[in-house]
Amino acid sequence: MSRPSHHAGTFGLVLAGLRRDRVRIGMWVAGITAMVGVSAQSVQTLFPTQADLDAAAASSDNPAIVAFQGPAYGLDTVGGQVAFQIGAPGLVLVGLMALLQTGRLTRTEEEAGRLELVRSLPVGRHAPTLAAGILVGAMCAAVGLLTTLALVALDLPVAGSICFGLGYAAVGAVFMAITLVTAQISENPRVANGLAGLVLGASFILRAVGDAGENALSWLSPIGWSQQARPFADERWWPLLISFGVASVLLVVATKLEDHRDLGAGLLAPKAGPARAAPRLSSPFALALRLQRGSVAAWAGGTAALALVYGGLTSAIESFIDDNPQLEDFFTQSGGDVADITSSYLATSAQVTALIGSGYVIQSVLRLRSEETRERTEPVLATATSRWRYWLGHLTVAVGGALVVLVASGLVLGISAAAVMGDVSLVADGFAAVVAYFPAVLVMAGVPALTVGLFPKYAAAAWGLLLVTFVVSFFGTLLDLPGWVLAISPFDHVALVPVEQLSLGPVVALCVVAAVLFVVGAASYRRRDIPV
Repeated sequence: MSRPSHHAGTFGLVLAGLRRDRVRIGMWVAGITAMVGVSAQSVQTLFPTQADLDAAAASSDNPAIVAFQGPAYGLDTVGGQVAFQIGAPGLVLVGLMALLQTGRLTRTEEEAGRLELVRSLPVGRHAPTLAAGILVGAMCAAVGLLTTLALVALDLPVAGSICFGLGYAAVGAVFMAITLVTAQISENPRVANGLAGLVLGASFILRAVGDAGENALSWLSPIGWSQQARPFADERWWPLLISFGVASVLLVVATKLEDHRDLGAGLLAPKAGPARAAPRLSSPFALALRLQRGSVAAWAGGTAALALVYGGLTSAIESFIDDNPQLEDFFTQSGGDVADITSSYLATSAQVTALIGSGYVIQSVLRLRSEETRERTEPVLATATSRWRYWLGHLTVAVGGALVVLVASGLVLGISAAAVMGDVSLVADGFAAVVAYFPAVLVMAGVPALTVGLFPKYAAAAWGLLLVTFVVSFFGTLLDLPGWVLAISPFDHVALVPVEQLSLGPVVALCVVAAVLFVVGAASYRRRDIPV
């Protein structure tokens, strides 16, 4: 019998991946599209007249703002402001989407042993890699198309909207291809994704330094290529060809590297571990900590880096807002004091940082489900370890790690703000502003704990809470959403420290809600079948 071609079975694997991850894929695509649509609508609300747009454009030449947001093109138009305000954050989010989904379809499947079963069928050697590229590429294309349609629906120029959407699709294609390459390097999914994540972080830094200093470094960044297409500002399409060209080359490189490694292995052999585990790994808590210590460090480092950027912008924000009074609405929409814009800025920065950091606790709690689906939970529970101790070990690491993330980012925010402002009191203000959201983060941990126990097959839907909370927290007031919708966000119940005084009542209420979610989740986890 003849051997199948290297590409045999690709289409079937695409359909299988789409069938299995349809909810996850839908959430990513719908979430990013909703973020763009809501953000664009809020920009229209923030700058309702041409005079407002002209004032904003005149005050946006601050290098610190350009470093964080991107190059200032066409800021005297609504479209230009949309691209400026949500361009860089959205591009990073699309890159993260492509990175995580590609890693899940390739290296994670290989580590779980499912790919070996698939390859026992008439499936070609490169079919899984090509299928992952096609499926994630289709996700990126869907994001580009839907964001384009959302912007056109808001009466923004068609050409600029297409350029904006293509920029999102292009950066996703690049990081999809980068992750396909890193998946060949290491046999550990977390290492493979981490390497791709380092490239994503380096791309943002290169783009920031290049744009702030007006030098060529931004041209070394895939994020910079999409922004250099200048949506809504005399669009130029050729920088997008760089992205799609690099993605194509990297896809070929990934398939060539795949020819030089064994299934289940990476090009770099892992370091051999000790023959016997250390006594400190004898408890469920120690096991969970060992499994998740890298995630804690990565999330703490990432949020601390974001807090460093926010803190470093504190000295520039007062002059920036003095030149652009419309932005006062953003920093004071939840009750901040216009007279103390530094405190309002720190409060808003802390809210953004804590909300992003809460992504760690969702990922950490969902590790319970991923260990289960990878068939590593049953051997542990076959010992004298009870389900309760196993569940509690993972939840303790999740909650404790979340506290580490908040403390680290709070200290960095306060110290960096104090350094640029010359005011030591800002250290305590920045720290308190971030750590005040810990009760809200507990609720964010309680939701995946509940879904893992009650609805394990749909546990990943807990990520939807993060998206809903982001939209409600930062655009709810501008969109004039009703009070009951605003109340969905746990972060909406926390005072904007240091502008507002922290109230004990909401803190206690959030802790009670989190406790109920934990109790119900634990009880359900102890009673259901594993795996299911």
